[in-house]
Amino acid sequence: MKDLTKGNPFKVIFMFALPMILGQMAQQLYSFADSAIVGNYVSPDALAAVGATNVVSNMLIGFLNSATLGLAIPIARYYGAKDNKSMRKCIGTSLLLTLFAATLLTVGGLVFIYKILDLLGTPITIIDMSYSYARIIIGGLIFTAIYNFSANLLRAVGDSVTPLIFLGIAVCLNIGLDLLFIRVFDMGVGGAALATIISQAVSGILCIAYILLKCRHLVPGRNELLVNRADLKDLIQSALAMGFMSCIVNIGTITLQSAINKLGTNIITAHTSARKVFDILCVILYTVGNAVTTFVSQNMGAKKIDRVKQGIRDAILLNAIITTALIILGWLFSPPLIRLVSGTGSTAVIAPAVRYIRISVTCFYVLGPLFVLRCAMQGMGRKIVPILSSSMEMVGKILAVMFLAPKLGYLGVTITEPIIWALCTLMLSIMYFTKPPEKIIK
Repeated sequence: MKDLTKGNPFKVIFMFALPMILGQMAQQLYSFADSAIVGNYVSPDALAAVGATNVVSNMLIGFLNSATLGLAIPIARYYGAKDNKSMRKCIGTSLLLTLFAATLLTVGGLVFIYKILDLLGTPITIIDMSYSYARIIIGGLIFTAIYNFSANLLRAVGDSVTPLIFLGIAVCLNIGLDLLFIRVFDMGVGGAALATIISQAVSGILCIAYILLKCRHLVPGRNELLVNRADLKDLIQSALAMGFMSCIVNIGTITLQSAINKLGTNIITAHTSARKVFDILCVILYTVGNAVTTFVSQNMGAKKIDRVKQGIRDAILLNAIITTALIILGWLFSPPLIRLVSGTGSTAVIAPAVRYIRISVTCFYVLGPLFVLRCAMQGMGRKIVPILSSSMEMVGKILAVMFLAPKLGYLGVTITEPIIWALCTLMLSIMYFTKPPEKIIK
């Protein structure tokens, strides 16, 4: 456990974020390896099939991850205030809410997934493979939920190292199972999905076992499973605000995917490959933002306002430094990475994918502050902020489908997100400075 209310804010945020960054990088590298294995040992069409499902599965998984992160905000706040009894009550209620949400999303996802893929215009040549992959991923959402809840709980109390260790184990297991199921047993995309679910289950079980054995002070007693009405409202609002933020962003992405699907299998493969590389680069900035959520939550609980403001400034500076390095990496290494993940040297795939990465990464200077400001305000308890910023993203992507993609093709898709990032960062900056932390704390 680590108390984030003490020490130099820049160093504290960096050291807390570093294990989270390594964990997210490991997860993204796994996803990259998974795509490379599918693209090289099954077929490029199989990679396109997986890519066509990603926006749907990412929406469900993203909701669970973001909602459990939202649940962790009140937990972190009570940890910072040193109110352990209220913290344990929040943990007990959060677990029940997480299991309920996972069950609901699993049932709904399994019932509607094929229809959703059809509505998205998934090419008939790959829709059956897409369905086979998606239903296994959705069927294992409960394991994803357990890991995300446990990992976000540990991070809320300052432990970002333990989730990294268990995630590393899961990533290695995942890659090994991918090779076993795809190369040895010839299970195709279904094998890739099954490998993901098994590894998620292992990481979740390890996290739960660690908490039960090593962190007994976090385990609620029989009379600590339910919170009072005010805390229940806070937990639900925080979870829904974060969860719906992710959903709204992904609804926009699904809409954008429908435009991509109309551009043919080559562009679907190009976009899937580009997003794998993009996610590896982007996840570092995103993770710094998540670290800020916990930092701000703990310090708001401790009523250290000047420290909250200094931490936000330091996190924006940290993301600017990281962005400079990412731009260099993105421009230099995107062509070989795209060839590796796509399993093809076709110019029709490589060229648009490389252009997507180079344009996107150059605009990370506005994306970094976006993540920090949004996450900071979430930690401050401003629950409407994620809804507003994600709604702006969704509207922007819908407009891109209506106007940019028909006229500019995949270039229109490529420039959509950088434009949205700039507008969202401007909006969040105005919202932050018009209502700084000292106007929120009681």
